[in-house]
Amino acid sequence: MKKKLLLVLIALVVIPSAFQLYTIMASNKTEHQPYEVVRKEKEFEIRFYPATTMATVVSMASTYKEVASPGFRKLAGYIFGGNQQGMSIAMTAPVHMAMSDTGSSMSFVMPKGMTPDVLPKPNDASVHISVSKPEYVAAIRFGGYASDKEIQKHIAQLEQALDEKGIKHYGQYRFLGYNAPYQFLCRRNEVIVTVEYERLGVKD
Repeated sequence: MKKKLLLVLIALVVIPSAFQLYTIMASNKTEHQPYEVVRKEKEFEIRFYPATTMATVVSMASTYKEVASPGFRKLAGYIFGGNQQGMSIAMTAPVHMAMSDTGSSMSFVMPKGMTPDVLPKPNDASVHISVSKPEYVAAIRFGGYASDKEIQKHIAQLEQALDEKGIKHYGQYRFLGYNAPYQFLCRRNEVIVTVEYERLGVKD
């Protein structure tokens, strides 16, 4: 009896741990939106993001909780065959979200080489394909599961750090999520904002 109980306890520990390890490994293999780190500080880093193709949905929601699930369902529907060609498009990271009192958006980054002229048209008219502008951003990172409280906390931390360094920033703060909901360990979340940055005599 004790031996069976021990085996059950081992299974309860080993199987979830193995699943989390597999999830982390799969996450590491997911294509990530490319960027270049141009400056590192203790609290944040400044990155350059080149232009990239995105699929976006816009809503009147104003919080992370309100935007996350419905936005994800619409975009996932598009990349998992909900388009005029029935094409499956690889999932990438991160998922972009911007929330405000006047409206919000969620975007999936399209895989490298998937430009608007080669992407299939979404069946859902609320899904829009566009190309982002190249930009410099400041990014602050945090772990665990995201929430409106955590996002606002890190927005405040990033804003304070930028002000202390005299770095001008503008536009909406955005949330970047990198992991599937069922990945409990090694989660990566970020808050970013566009900044004015000058490098090699070229100002953003």
